[in-house]
Amino acid sequence: MDVGEVNPGTGDHQGPRNCWRPEERVLEVLIAVDHRRPPGPGPTRGGCGPPPGEILGRMGDPTQEKRPPGSAAPPEPRLTPVFPLSIGVDVGGTFTDLAMTDRLGRSWVAKVPSDNTDPSRGVVAAVEALARDLSIPVSRLLGGTERFVHGSTVATNTVLEHTWARVGLVTTRGFRDFLEIRRGIREDQWDHRAPWPPVMSPRHLRRTIGGRIGPEGEETEALDEGSVAAAVEALVEEGAESVALCLLHSYACDDHERRVAAVLREKWPGHLTSVSSELVPILGEYERGSTTVANAGLVPRVGSYLERLARELGEMGLRSEVLVLQSNGGTVPIVAASGRPVELVLSGPAAVVGALGRHRSRMGGNLVSLEVGGTSCDVTVMAGGEVPVTDSLVVGGHHLAVPAVDVHTVGAGGGTVATVDSTGMLQVGPRGAGAVPGPAAYGRGGSEATVTDAQLVLGRLRDGARVGGSVVLDAGAAREAIRRTVAEPLSMGVEEAAAGILRLVGQAMIHAVEAITVQRGRDPSEFVLVAAGGAGALHGSEVARALGMRRWMVPGEAGVFCAMGMLHTDLRRDFSHPLMADLDDVGSRGLATELEFLHTRGLDTVSSEWDRTLADVDLEAAPWLELRYPGQLWSVRVFLDPVAGVRAPLPPAVRWLREEFERRYRRLYGHIQPDGRLLVTAVGLTFLGRLESRPEVQPDPAETGAEPDHRRPVWMGPAHGSPVVDVYRGADLCPGQHLEGPAVIEMATTTVLVGGDELVTVGGGGDLVVERSRSDEAGVSR
Repeated sequence: MDVGEVNPGTGDHQGPRNCWRPEERVLEVLIAVDHRRPPGPGPTRGGCGPPPGEILGRMGDPTQEKRPPGSAAPPEPRLTPVFPLSIGVDVGGTFTDLAMTDRLGRSWVAKVPSDNTDPSRGVVAAVEALARDLSIPVSRLLGGTERFVHGSTVATNTVLEHTWARVGLVTTRGFRDFLEIRRGIREDQWDHRAPWPPVMSPRHLRRTIGGRIGPEGEETEALDEGSVAAAVEALVEEGAESVALCLLHSYACDDHERRVAAVLREKWPGHLTSVSSELVPILGEYERGSTTVANAGLVPRVGSYLERLARELGEMGLRSEVLVLQSNGGTVPIVAASGRPVELVLSGPAAVVGALGRHRSRMGGNLVSLEVGGTSCDVTVMAGGEVPVTDSLVVGGHHLAVPAVDVHTVGAGGGTVATVDSTGMLQVGPRGAGAVPGPAAYGRGGSEATVTDAQLVLGRLRDGARVGGSVVLDAGAAREAIRRTVAEPLSMGVEEAAAGILRLVGQAMIHAVEAITVQRGRDPSEFVLVAAGGAGALHGSEVARALGMRRWMVPGEAGVFCAMGMLHTDLRRDFSHPLMADLDDVGSRGLATELEFLHTRGLDTVSSEWDRTLADVDLEAAPWLELRYPGQLWSVRVFLDPVAGVRAPLPPAVRWLREEFERRYRRLYGHIQPDGRLLVTAVGLTFLGRLESRPEVQPDPAETGAEPDHRRPVWMGPAHGSPVVDVYRGADLCPGQHLEGPAVIEMATTTVLVGGDELVTVGGGGDLVVERSRSDEAGVSR
């Protein structure tokens, strides 16, 4: 996402000029990338050169251009976008990334520093920077935008930083403390002193009421309306900002919850109420209650932020509806997201679904993304063309029953801080330097050594390079921070200390990939590593080599990987209903009844929530079942064939369901119970609104390519030291060009480190595909 990105200058037209390439111009925070051939006649000579005189007419004779190695080229003429436009904005901890595509498939990206006090300022600043540099009024730019997608860590940070609203909880009498009892187990069995996370609803804001629903949905005790009125009055007096309503077994019958919710909304107008049977009608009181309370705590914070952002963008000229990325990898209109912010806790990283989908046709369906940003490293697997989605996640110790892309995150980013602990051991992470002050090299007052500082000291990043437009890397400041905080306490040289920092953070990334591949029965050598984010390409070679992955790639817009992925995501809404029944007893007919119920409910919901965009999408309904053996706690999800969203899907035969369950179960656990009974624990239906994708036209391959811009010493690992290697400018490279390592490639939004035994092939759109080509004589050693 953010830290470690190197902007190589203010434009690039250097190297061989008979090579037309995807046009890139970097001016402060803006990079415009044209992936299509310029209008007019095609090349008339070898390579991918433009028509004779085209570049001459724009810039003079390019053969006469001379500039010192490592310096910036003069800016190129602006590219004018062709409306309508699509914009994706990803608010990260360090930078806010913006990606835009026009009708012709050309793309522009912008980066501005994030404002952690008000993330909407970063969104507005990125839009304004883009419009300013294109010399287009903001109102015209946004007025011509047909799709605006937003992803943010606001919900995540609210949970992690404990800044949620004052939440009142109304629950069944006798169950006031179920949030503190949790599951009754210590989740980290090896650390008995680890504190529990704070309960989002403190005990004095938890009130109980009389009345009881049984597990089969029967009423065992009538609702005590007097206790309901007393609970509401007590919460008003205590100053609760929002209320979570979670009664026992409301998933089986929501009659009591509906009646209590009506009282709350009538007697307490203006306050926000989250109802468990509306939000998460699932079996499992703790997960259902924890999710409902989290939603209630987030609505006043995240909901108000989203409403403010939509209002500001509307005042700036945006006429289309803002779409917000959910944790499940799909989008939803901002109005719907404002009332269900608990489904946004993985917003941002979940854009990896669309981002990996862009590369599936070229790189195959087995991909592992390694997205290294400013504060974290996010690892996601695409297996067989699909990114796994789980039915729950844990954030800050809080269990949330919301569908989420299976992302494994570790605190290993460009801004991760390196320290020496009280025992004299070097520690890297998980704490980060954030956007302010950031790494010492940023010159914003940071004094602690970070991973970015180590990369700069060891030559992997260029001294004086721009990061995110306005920040210039300062190698002197980076050296001083490492010397003072790491090298001197450990009695070693600055370079040795920097190398130690990189080796430790590299191991953290390797273990992160192992956790989501090897530990889940996947062989990483069968996957292609996608090194993304601002700093991922600096670690791609090391991680791929350690895990036996012979091929890895760097997307052309790696530094805005998630923002670009947002432009390739579909609308999505998940619905489920608990059903504890024997598969043979319920049969296909019973499952059909359940799916028809969900389809009616879901179609009504999406027709209301997606009313402004429903005409522009192809609606699809994808059913699924949760199955397990009796006596087991965890279920296995079995997916059925999707159908057109306007009709209810029909389930297959019970025999097929059993065979599919056993196939998935065997892959997960290595065995099955051939004659075991199967229980259906839930029936689900996912509605997808398939949005039209913009075509990506690839340029013709080149016959000749760019020469190195300059050479400099770069640390290639403990076994190889710091040889002098070729440094290329990514904007000078032509599609089809081949480069041999060791080398450094300074792209517009990231820097790529290529090992000595690796061969790089430049693809269309600036993508780089790296393969190990010979024995490891000068690779990136561990």
